[in-house]
Amino acid sequence: MQPTDFKDPLPQHVAIIMDGNGRWATERGMSRVRGHVAGVQSVREITTECARLGLGSLTLYAFSVENWKRPSTEVRYLMRLLRVFLRRERKTLMKNNVRLRCIGRLHDLPAGALKELRRTEEMTRKNTGLVLRLALSYGGRSEISDAMQAYGRDVLAGQADPEKVDEESLRAYLYDPETPDPDFIIRTAGEMRLSNFLLWQLSYAELYVADVCWPEFKKQALWKALAAFGERHRKFGLSPEQDGGRKVSSSAGKTSS
Repeated sequence: MQPTDFKDPLPQHVAIIMDGNGRWATERGMSRVRGHVAGVQSVREITTECARLGLGSLTLYAFSVENWKRPSTEVRYLMRLLRVFLRRERKTLMKNNVRLRCIGRLHDLPAGALKELRRTEEMTRKNTGLVLRLALSYGGRSEISDAMQAYGRDVLAGQADPEKVDEESLRAYLYDPETPDPDFIIRTAGEMRLSNFLLWQLSYAELYVADVCWPEFKKQALWKALAAFGERHRKFGLSPEQDGGRKVSSSAGKTSS
């Protein structure tokens, strides 16, 4: 497949659950951590290709709140790998005009990793192309509960009126209120679950499951996924009669023939 094989509309925000690093490694007789190293190559390639294609946002599920329960040696290695990634990828991010932002309970990260993260965010802050969001120490339920706590504090302080609450006012309390809802969510390694990822934001996202593990998910696999997205009919709750059989673009309310 070539990038010319898929047609508009392209999704403007793609979210990916990068699954299967450990499985990929163990199937090849290697330690699980080698799978995480191989997965970094896919992060680089997919980010670069999304930037080249002109997508607006890419959110990668890099480390969940549940991942802290993994063996301590694996967690420490992942945090070291995160620091190395943030340092080494700055040149690539700048070359491709990519802006880095991160969401999650970032205060849980080790000081060294958090320092490199903030430094990379600041370095890329003025870039105007693809926004790459890393979900770190992230959980969808954690995000919602943290948002409700923040909202409750504002109610008690007289800065929010519970009688006027709606979806958009609650959105303001999410980790990154400016994040547009994903149009398209990809999960690798053939698994059929959301794994506590972006539970608020994925209400109308199209789901695509790739059989390959994340280290094998390269730009050809991305093109295949985008081709599948282009064939979807997104109705946003409308009936087939209201939709008129048209393909709906990545923004609700906008259609293409």
